[in-house]
Order: sequence, then structure tokens, then C-alpha cells
Amino acid sequence: MTDSVLIEIALFIAASVFAAPIARRLGIGSVLGYLLAGIVIGPFGLGLIYSVYQVETILHFAEFGVVLLLFIIGLELRPKRLWTMRIPVFGLGSAQVALTGAALAGLGVLAGLPLLTALLIGLTLSLSSTAFALQVLEEQKELTARHGRTAFSILLFQDLAAIPLIALLPLFALGGAGAVGMSTLDALKAIGFIALVVVGGRLLLNRVFPLVARSGVREAMTAAALLTVVTAALLMELGGLTAGLGAFIAGALLSESDYRHELQADIAPFEGLLLGLFFTAIGMSLNLALFLDKPLLILGLVLLLLLVKALVLYALGRFSGLGDRPSRRLALAISQGGEFGFVILTAATAEKIMPAETASLLSVVVTLSMMATPLLLRLDTLFAPPKTAAKPDYDEMPEPESGFVVIAGLGRFGQIVGRVLRARGIPFTALDASVEQVDFVRRFGNEIYYGDASRPDILHAARVGEAKAFVLAIDDPEAAVRTAQIVRTNFPHVPIFARARDRNNAHALMELGVTNIRRETFHSALKLTEDVLLGLGLPRAHVDRTIDTFRRHDEQRLQNDFALAGDEERLSQRARKAAEELERLFAQDAAEMDRLDDGNKKAAE
Repeated sequence: MTDSVLIEIALFIAASVFAAPIARRLGIGSVLGYLLAGIVIGPFGLGLIYSVYQVETILHFAEFGVVLLLFIIGLELRPKRLWTMRIPVFGLGSAQVALTGAALAGLGVLAGLPLLTALLIGLTLSLSSTAFALQVLEEQKELTARHGRTAFSILLFQDLAAIPLIALLPLFALGGAGAVGMSTLDALKAIGFIALVVVGGRLLLNRVFPLVARSGVREAMTAAALLTVVTAALLMELGGLTAGLGAFIAGALLSESDYRHELQADIAPFEGLLLGLFFTAIGMSLNLALFLDKPLLILGLVLLLLLVKALVLYALGRFSGLGDRPSRRLALAISQGGEFGFVILTAATAEKIMPAETASLLSVVVTLSMMATPLLLRLDTLFAPPKTAAKPDYDEMPEPESGFVVIAGLGRFGQIVGRVLRARGIPFTALDASVEQVDFVRRFGNEIYYGDASRPDILHAARVGEAKAFVLAIDDPEAAVRTAQIVRTNFPHVPIFARARDRNNAHALMELGVTNIRRETFHSALKLTEDVLLGLGLPRAHVDRTIDTFRRHDEQRLQNDFALAGDEERLSQRARKAAEELERLFAQDAAEMDRLDDGNKKAAE
């Protein structure tokens, strides 16, 4: 290995170690940090990577990070989840892509571009950066807000729309500079390879992964996951399609697998590093000379892109019922161009669909629009994004005592469980993903270790397989469900005792087969209601019967609603009928208690 290669490797590792964390600490997002690092070390910056050929080679290799990203997107898109989110995803998402694409394509035609080329550019620029936007929203603590969920739905559709757009890219060659479009034979060949991946995946994947998992060789699972992605990508390329489409299909085929969370955890480090390399390479390829040559044109195109997308998104936000500020935050958060834009523009140049000069110009526009996003959000808000402390991967945990319990999440709920176990002398290992919470709990003499319990490697480090019980008390409902799935898959013999935030969280846990579930506010709310009724002067017997009737009715309703999870209309109808039924039961109880009171009075007389 030559010294120059080692220098390049050191530069890219330095970008991951320093540039991204510093950028995130500054509140501009790690993706922007990668882009800026690439600009600095690239041929148009300091020239540490001085050859454009080197940049193109690195970019070609780093595109595998996008392939892995598509695989993970496929893993996350379970059919049931898509069906539940169908209205915001396919309604708002399709409207955003269609309206933005049409508006930008119309402007392109007015600028003198051929129709198909203008349409490709419009659709390409309508796609936003999923990784960039979600990270910015998370840093702003807005991802769980309604406009954050709306942004996620639109980004989800954009990711789906990018797949056929990349796959059908050769069709746009009809509007390009002399390239030949996809023939009927090529189309049939492509369909055949898609069918091969789908059918082969259905027959093989869910049979192979259990065998690999039973071997107990953890690195073999990682290798199997990477082999799945590479094989599907290779088959797609042999069929004349994109590697990303194959990875997405492979991920979708495994989305219902018991091993999906483990696969995601195994792939995520490779995806993160290669995506970082991809964004760094994009920064290196940013043609600063082109920007200095045409600054007004490029800045005008950046402003035009941001304005058109923001207006469409703001209108869709208001149409969906969002207020002025949430709609504005939605518009600013996802008005930039996206990483798929780089992929499509690079492929379009290779396919001779558009001139390299046009693709370079648009790449600069997309990059600058991404850089503008956190700055625009800062101008729109009165406070800076919260800064997160640097965290170790996880604490080293000691050898556990026999008969121990693992508690995932030692917040206000998990601490009560831990205190009782400690008082009874029952050993336990407590995990929490918050450094601040770990430090706080330790100050009071409690044993707790930092670690994200939704990661399989940390659960293995905590020796969950040797535990007598697993207490799931994580505050984040999504993280709790991921953890439950991993425990059920890897340690099926360990009983799970779960805390549920609400009914939806309880249903998600029930879907995984978790039976020991306690809703965190249900029993305390019933106890307080009991105190209220007694305070109002109702007899103890009446109060006990009322509370018991409500408890039994609500627990039965929880089971009944589970069968309708995701069908909001039928759940709404069921809720109205349940309320009427509960009133009827209370009326029957009241009449029965009155009869008993009358009987007791007569007996006393």
C-alpha cells in the first residue's frame, strides 16, 4: 500500500472523526460537515486530493453507501406500516413530487431545455435529502412534532419515487444527446431480473438467515447481510437496472423477517461510513471554479429551487391542517435538493442524457441548497439547536450474578422497578441510552450502565441471554418496540415485562408477542379515580365495583382494538360503541348496587 493511499484513507477517516461531529456541534448537521470537509480537501480546495479522476473513483466506490441506505429503507418499509401511513405518504408525498417536478420542469422548458430533460431535472430536484432533513429535524427536536411526521411521510414517498426514477433513467435518454433508450428486449430482461430477485429472495433469505443465526458466529450474520445486498445489486446491474433497486427489493423482502433489526444494526456502521465518504466525495467534486465563474446564475438557481419547493411544501402543509409556523418549518426543512439528486445527475451524465456541464451546475445548486437549510432554520427560530455531548459507545459491564434481571431504561418508571429489586436483594443490570441520565442516577449510588438497548451488540454485552427476566422500561416507544423485537429474536427464552406509553405502544408490543404489558398511566389513573370517588362520598363497594368494571372493560377493549390496529375509521367507530357499552354497564351496575342496598336496608329493619 503506497503512502498516497494511506494519506487519502487518513483524510477520509479524519472527516468522519472530526468534520462531522464539529459540524453537528455547530448545529449545521453532520452531512454538511462532510460536504465542507470534501470541499476543503478536494481538488477545488486545498488540493490534498488533487485529481478529478481520484474523486470520480472515490465517488463510484462510495455510492455503495447509497445502495446500503436503500437496503435499510427497504427494511423499514413494512407493508403494514406503509398502509397505516398511506394518506400522508402517498397523498402529500405524491402531490409534492408532482407539483414541484412540474413547476421546475416548466421553468426548464422556458429556459430552452428539451421536455424530457427538463422533466428529469424537475423530478430530480423535487427530491430532498432524507438523511440531511431527518437529522436536522431531530437536532431541532421537531421530528416527533406533527410537521416533523409530515416531513417524514413526504421524504418516505420521495425515497420510494427515487427507485423507479433511477431504474427508468435510460428512458429519459430520448430527450438527451443521442443516447438510445431502453428497448423492449431490455425492458423484458429487466423485469426478469426483478422477478429473479423477488422470487429468489422469498425462497432463500428467510431460510438462510436462521441457519446463519443458529451458528452463533455474529460476524457471519454481518457477512450474510452484506452478501445479500451485493448479490441483489449485482443481479439488478446484470439486468440493466441500478444496484440501488436490487438493494431496496432485498430490504423490502426482509422487512417482515425476525432478523430485520439485527440486519439493520449490522449494516448501519457500513452505511454510515460509506455515506459519509459519499458526501465527502460530493464535496470534493463541487466545482468551485464553476461557482466563481457564474456566481449570480448559481445563487439565482439555488434561491429559485428553495423558493419553488418551499412554496409547494408550505401550501401542502396548510392544506393538511398545519398552522403557519409548522408549515413554514416543514417547508424550510425539506426544501433542499437531495443525495439521490447526485446519484441521478451522475448517472444521467454517464448515460449521456444531459451534458456534463449541466449536471455539474445542478450538483453545485443541490449542494448549496443543502448548505442553506440549517441556516434558514436558524433564521426562522429564536433558539439554537441543543448541543449533544460526546458519548462513548457503551459502558463495559461486569460479569452478572446468577438469577439477575436486565432493566432497559432507568427513567422514572424503570427506577421504581430497580429500587424494589435492590431492596429485595435481586441483582440487576440497568441500561440507559442517555449519558445525562446515567450520570444523574449514579450520583445516588445506583448501578447503571450507558448503552442503547435497541442494539443487539449491547444486549449481548449485557448478557441478556443469561438473565431471568428483561424489564422493558424505555421511554421512547419506537426504541422500545425495536428492543422488544431484538430480544424476542435473539433471546426467545427470556421473558419480557414491558411498560407501554399508550395504547398504540401496547398494540405494537402485543404484535411482537409480548404478553406482560403494563400501561404506565392506566393503573395510577384508576387509583386516583378511586380516591376521587371515595372523596365524593360514594360507598366503598360502589367504588370498587365501578373501578373493576372499567378495568375489565378497558382491558377487553385493548385486546379487541388490537385486531383493528391501523384502521382509524373502524377504531373510531369501535371507540364510540365502547363508550356507549361502558355507560350501559355502569347503569346496570348502579341498578344492581341499588337493589343490594335496598336488600341490606330491609334485612337491617
